[in-house]
Amino acid sequence: MIRPIDEVRARVASQKTLLPGFYGKIDFDRTPERFTEDPGLAVARDRNPLGVSVSQDDLDRVRAYTMLGDIVADAYAALIPQFGFRRLIDMLVAACERGITAAPDVPPELAAFIAEMEAAPDWIDMDLVREGQRLDRNAAAHLGPFAIRGAFVATFLNKYSALPMALTGTLGAETAAKRVNETAAFFTTTLLPGSLERHGEGFKAAAMVRLMHSMVRFNALRSGRWNAEVYGVPIPQVDQMPAGLIPIFLMSFQMLRKGRRRFTPAERAKVELARYRCFLLGLPQDLLADTPEGIVRMMTARDSTLRRGFDDETCGALIRATLDAYLPPDESPANRLHDRIERRFAKAFFLRHFMRGDRKRAASMGIEVTPADEATFIVVALLVTLQMKAFDLADRLPVLRHVAEAAMVHRIRALLKRYGHAEFTTDGASYRPTNAKAAA
Repeated sequence: MIRPIDEVRARVASQKTLLPGFYGKIDFDRTPERFTEDPGLAVARDRNPLGVSVSQDDLDRVRAYTMLGDIVADAYAALIPQFGFRRLIDMLVAACERGITAAPDVPPELAAFIAEMEAAPDWIDMDLVREGQRLDRNAAAHLGPFAIRGAFVATFLNKYSALPMALTGTLGAETAAKRVNETAAFFTTTLLPGSLERHGEGFKAAAMVRLMHSMVRFNALRSGRWNAEVYGVPIPQVDQMPAGLIPIFLMSFQMLRKGRRRFTPAERAKVELARYRCFLLGLPQDLLADTPEGIVRMMTARDSTLRRGFDDETCGALIRATLDAYLPPDESPANRLHDRIERRFAKAFFLRHFMRGDRKRAASMGIEVTPADEATFIVVALLVTLQMKAFDLADRLPVLRHVAEAAMVHRIRALLKRYGHAEFTTDGASYRPTNAKAAA
C-alpha cells in the first residue's frame, strides 16, 4: 500500500522525538539545499521522459523521503555509546544467524530491527524473487567483476549524496578497494540460493548494510561536521534508490524507448528481486514501483530534485581513490593482468553509461578514457556477451539447465571468495573533516 503523503511526513517528523540523539537538532520543516524544485538545477532536467510524467505527489514524496533515515536501524545504532559498535555488530550477526534469542540480553531495539526485516510484505512475490536470483546470477558472474568499479564511481558524481563516504575516510585507495569489494560482495551474496530467506547470508548482509548506514548517520551527525540545512540527513532513503534500482531503471527506460509497456516474466522476476532487496535495506514501497512507467517516474522524481553539485575535494577525491584502488585479493600475475583489463573496462563503462560519452566532462573529474580503454571495453563486452548468451541457451535446454545452474552457483561462490569477507562496518574514530562547500 502506498502511504498517504501526510503519513509519510508524520513518519519523517517522528524521528525528532523517537531519536533525539540522532535528529534532535534537525529542523524537519526546512527543505535542505540539496532538494530543488527547479529541474534546471537538478541532476536530471526532464520531468517528462518518454512521456512518463512526474506528478506533484511524486515530488512531495521524494522531498519527504530526502529527510528520512532508517528509524529501526538508527534506534539500534544509537546504542553505540552503551554497547560499542563491535558489540552491536556481534549481536546483530548472532540474531541473523541463530535467531533473536541467540544473543544474551537482546536490547528491544535489535528485536524491533529484525522484526521489521522478517515481515515480508504482501506486495512481494517470493517465488518471483527466487526466480530473479536465478536469472541475475548470469550477469553477476560474468559482467559483475568488470562493471562494479565503474558503477561504484557513478555514486560519487554528486556532492550532496557523496558526502557521507567522504566523511567516513573513504578517500584512500585501500579503503576505497574495501568498499568496492564489500558492495560487490553484498549484491553477489544476495544471489546465492536461499540467501534471502530469514537465516540466509543475503538477509544477514542486508541487515549489516543497514546498520553500517545507521552508524554513518550517527557518527556524521555527532561529529558536528554535518550541515543538515545543506545536505539533509546522511544517507536518506532516496539516496539508496540508485544502488538498488539502477539496473531495472535502465531496463525499464530502454523498454519504454522501444514502445514496450509490460515486463516479460523474466524481467518481472528481476524487478521483484530488486524490490525485495531494497525492502530488506529499509526502502518503503512508495519508492519501489513494479511497472516500467512507475520505476522511471520515481527515479526521475529523485534525480530531477537532487541539486547538481560536483566538489572536487569530495567527489573528485572519491572518484580518483576508487580508480586507483587495486581490487584483486593478491598480486599474482593473473590478478595483475585482470586488474589492468578491468580498470580499462571500468573507465569506458563509466563514460558510456553515466557520462553519455562526454569525454570532456569525464576528464574534468579525473577520468581519461583512451583508445586502448575503448578497445578493451569492446573486446571484454563481446566475450562477456558470448558467455552470457551461452548460459542463457543452456538454461533453455532441460538436459543442460541443472548443470548450468550448478556451474553458475560455483562461479558466484568463487567471486565471493575473491571479493573477500565483507565486514560492513564503520568506525567514527576514522572519520575525517571534509572541505565540501555548500552550493552558492
